[in-house]
Amino acid sequence: MHEETRERIMKCLEWGRKAVHIGFIPFILYLGFTRSSPRPSLLRLISPLAS
Repeated sequence: MHEETRERIMKCLEWGRKAVHIGFIPFILYLGFTRSSPRPSLLRLISPLAS
C-alpha cells in the first residue's frame, strides 16, 4: 500500500471518528423523540421552564 493511500485512509478514519463523537448525543435524542409514545412538544424538550 502506498504511503499516500495510507494517509488518506487515516484521515478518513479521523473524520469518521469526529463525526461519531459529535453526532452521538443528538442521534440518541432523535431516537428517543421519535420512538416515544406520547411525543413531547419541541418547546418542552428545549426549555427547562416549560411545563
